[in-house]
Order: sequence, then C-alpha cells, then structure tokens
Amino acid sequence: MQRDAEATKQRLIAAGRAEFAAHGLNGARVDRIADVARCNKAQIYHYFKSKAGLFEAVWTTLVEQIIGNLPHDVEDLPGVAVHLSDLYAEHPELPRLITWQRLESGDEPNAYAVADVRARSAAIAEAQAAGLVSTRFDSRVLLALLIHIAMLWESANPEVLAVADLPDRAERREVVRRVVEALVN
Repeated sequence: MQRDAEATKQRLIAAGRAEFAAHGLNGARVDRIADVARCNKAQIYHYFKSKAGLFEAVWTTLVEQIIGNLPHDVEDLPGVAVHLSDLYAEHPELPRLITWQRLESGDEPNAYAVADVRARSAAIAEAQAAGLVSTRFDSRVLLALLIHIAMLWESANPEVLAVADLPDRAERREVVRRVVEALVN
C-alpha cells in the first residue's frame, strides 16, 4: 500500500488544530497529535520540521479558511460580520487558535492575511468615498471593529456572557448585525 503524504499532512494539521486549540503551542504534545493523526511523531518533524512548524501550518490553514469563507461585500458589512460570527460559532476552535497564536507566536503577521485586510480596507474606503459607508471611522479601523465584533460572543469571558444573558444564537447574530449597522450607517 502506497503512502499518501498529502493525506498524512492533512491529518497532522487537523490533529494539530484540535491539540493547539485545546492546549496552545507550548502545552500541545506531539505524541497526542501523532496518535490522533494515526501516524508516527517523526512524521511531524519530517513534514513540518518542529511542533512550531506544525502550528504555523495550522495557522496558515486557519487564515486561509477564514479569508476563503468571508464575503467581499462592502455594501453589506453587517452581513459580512454576521457571516464571520457564524463561522466562529460553528468552529469554536478558531477564536481559541487566534488567541493562542497571539499569545505564543509573537507579533509576526501572516502576509496573506495582511494583504486581505489591506484589500478589504481599501474596498471599504472606496465605499466610504462613494457615500455607501459612514466615514465616522477610518476604513482600517472600521474593518478591525467589524472583525472583533464578529468574534465577541466566542471570545468574551464567562462573566460577561452571564450578564449579557443572550444564549440564543439568533439573538447574538442580531446584536452583531445591529452594532455593525450602527458603525457603517
């Protein structure tokens, strides 16, 4: 039986994603990742050079997933925010990995994500110039606010969630929509 290197890499990335989301880079264990991926831990080092290299591959995959699933509709920024919020709710490991990346991997930005943020900010600036979006905030700041509002429910601490008392996903979506509408109108 021939080995499928790409399938092995993908299993390692999937297993790494779950392990890193649960434990972060420093708390993750290559033994657990290899067991879940049904491979030898030496393959982690073969394909990714190190545990940190696997984390970087997981991070790149996450960035590509988020960007690939996020619409480019500057005329419906509230809808974009709701879509992103839904993505975070459906994949709760995403906000956890974002947090771990920020805590453990430093401030080196992903070039693909930076290019996407620049392109989206430029599109918002064009919509602002055309009078479609409020100029109350610079386009770059507006996009940053939209992204973080979308992650609100998945990243808020339990005390805030207990006081906000909005366990219903539809209500949470509506809050995201209304807040972003207030920012862009």
